Parts: sequence; C-alpha cells; structure tokens
Amino acid sequence: MTAQVLAGALADDGRRAVFAAIVLGDTDRAAVAARTGLATREVVTALRRLRDVGVVTGDEGHLRVDGGWLREAARDASPSAPADGPVDAGERVLRTFVRDGVLVGLPAQRGRRRVLLVHIAAAFEPGVRYPERAVDETLRAWCAGGGSDHVTLRRYLVDEHLLRREQGVYWRTG
Repeated sequence: MTAQVLAGALADDGRRAVFAAIVLGDTDRAAVAARTGLATREVVTALRRLRDVGVVTGDEGHLRVDGGWLREAARDASPSAPADGPVDAGERVLRTFVRDGVLVGLPAQRGRRRVLLVHIAAAFEPGVRYPERAVDETLRAWCAGGGSDHVTLRRYLVDEHLLRREQGVYWRTG
C-alpha cells in the first residue's frame, strides 16, 4: 500500500470523518455514527472502504486504526514529481487523480475536472457508437478505486460534451 492509496481512501469527507472518529477512540459503528452525524449506512460503507485499504482493522466493537500501516505508507511515500524536469498543470492533475489507470477522485474545480475527463474520454474511439452497457463497463474500470462512480463520470462526460447520447447510444465527440 502507498501514501496515494491512503490519500484516495481519505479523499471523501464521510470516510475522513469515520477515520477521525476511530482515531478519537470510537470502536463501534454506533459510536462512530453518533460522533460523525452520519447515517449508519454511510458509516458501514466508509468502514468497508477503510478496511479494504487496510488503514482500519478490527470487527464491531474493536475498530482501530492500523498505525503500522500508516508508518509504512509514510516511509514508502515517493515525491509526486520526477526530478528530471517540470510538470505541466495537466500532468499534475492526472498524477493527482489517476493511480495505475484508476480514478481516485474527481477534482472540484471545473477546469481540472475537464482535463481529467478529456483523458478518460480518450478510452472511446471517435465515430464508434457504444451501447450504454459498454460505456458503463469502461467507466466502471476507471472507478474501481472508489474515487467516484461510473454514473457520475458518464454524466460529467455528457455534460462537458465529450460524449454525446441519444436513445441509450453514446459516441465520442471531436
């Protein structure tokens, strides 16, 4: 596991609140929900993601943060930019939000989000018509890291006119 994986896991406000509640000593879902004000379902979802990453361990009533994992991630952290030269803004956005070909989050700023969406839209061939199922399958692969969901990603691609949609068929523009 890497520091980037940790950053992806804590990029969501809900997961970060759940993580903080566990750091502060809450050891079960009910206590975490009470401290964070989140619904139990949101707590369960956040816990699943934090456990999958490995930063939270233990079962109900024995939740804890794996401090050893955090120390290891900090030790293994590498600089985000290579030493061989400057990085342009587009590359920086991609390095921040894409890890191993998987989306770890979506930028809030529209300009940065557009850079990311243009990169993702390149997964579709211009002029080829795709059924919604094929588009969803391609976008699910991008969302395997939990940074977003494929439906949100598809909506952004259509809203930004990078994909067009008509009667359940999609195609790349430009």
